[in-house]
Amino acid sequence: MVKRFKNLVVGLDIGSTKVACCLGTHEEGMTEILGYGFAPCFGLRRGIVVDIEETVSAISAALEDAERMSGFLIDNAFVGVGGAHITSENSKGVVAVSKADGEISEEDVKRAVEAARTVSLPPNREILHVVPKTFIIDGQEGIKDPIGMSGVRLEVEAHVIGVATGAIKNLTKCVYQSGITINELCFGPLALSKLLLSRKQKELGVILIDFGAGTTSMAVFEEGDLIHSAVLPIGSAHITNDVAIGLRTSLDVAEKLKKEHGYCDPSQVAEKESLDLSKIDKNEEGEVSKKYIAEIIEARISELFQLIKEELRKIDRDGMLPAGAVITGAGSKLHGLVDVVKEILKLPAQIGLPAIEFSGMVDKVDDPVYAQAVGLVLWGIEEGKSGYPKISVSSIGSLPKKIKEFFKQYLP
Repeated sequence: MVKRFKNLVVGLDIGSTKVACCLGTHEEGMTEILGYGFAPCFGLRRGIVVDIEETVSAISAALEDAERMSGFLIDNAFVGVGGAHITSENSKGVVAVSKADGEISEEDVKRAVEAARTVSLPPNREILHVVPKTFIIDGQEGIKDPIGMSGVRLEVEAHVIGVATGAIKNLTKCVYQSGITINELCFGPLALSKLLLSRKQKELGVILIDFGAGTTSMAVFEEGDLIHSAVLPIGSAHITNDVAIGLRTSLDVAEKLKKEHGYCDPSQVAEKESLDLSKIDKNEEGEVSKKYIAEIIEARISELFQLIKEELRKIDRDGMLPAGAVITGAGSKLHGLVDVVKEILKLPAQIGLPAIEFSGMVDKVDDPVYAQAVGLVLWGIEEGKSGYPKISVSSIGSLPKKIKEFFKQYLP
């Protein structure tokens, strides 16, 4: 019989090829992982829902997998948001300090952040996050926490992340139809940063790269703040497609070749090394050069990281982030990726590993497949309050009847 857990926090990562779920709780300063869930998903393309029924089925399967492992009933979750529809820009909010003695209150800070939301957006877009970067009091810059300080004029410089209203409505509809409510929607790299980045890295300057299947998301931190974010419409699935076209083989075979024999750097592969395709799939025949596979992979990797380099150039951080690049996501498992990233970005680079300790079921915490789901649990613990639905985006609509939960109360 599945049980309820009062302080349960659930992270739900709905990606282009999979749905991953993680359950956790936080007590006495330690986060305990209670269980995981996973299901393949074919209902999204580049992070955007294209098949509601397929996506609902995948979310339900992942939730049930997590419930079986943990023994706890899931009725709400913090949900990750990604996809090529996401945009970002910097904004500034200005307010007059309300108290007569000029002391800045928490309410003043909230009003300043709210003022930063007033960016002009097209009718089909809304704001997902307004992330404060720094505050300015009467012209004095670089203030991190203005509460309790004195002044007349309070300004905030913020990073605003926007989303397509239709894409968010479809995503939330899928989550609700799977039988749970949403505590909060969170931009994927913000959740990942809770898991993979240390305070020191964020202070020095670091870029977090989530190399997913359909898209690649990035977030740049400096002096502890998010200063830039972007989503690029290229992912590791594009490499699979390139290999399939280049070798005239099926996508399944191309995926196996990429994962098991693919290298990002052709110089790491001997000229004469070849593979017998019939040993990978009995329906295939002939031999292929491992170096040729590496050349196909390198072309797409170079394109992606040149785009990331261009994003860094936009904010004058090209080659200027001392803590370098931290890479996660499905594509981070490619052989030789770190060396290629170092060469293209001219920065230190590493595969992302948890920056904090956990208790409980920690065997999958360092697996990129579950990284965002675990990060969303940490986001829920630190930024939100479990059990109180809080959705950052408006106009999502009313909740359907929770039929799934009703049946779970009576089924073993």
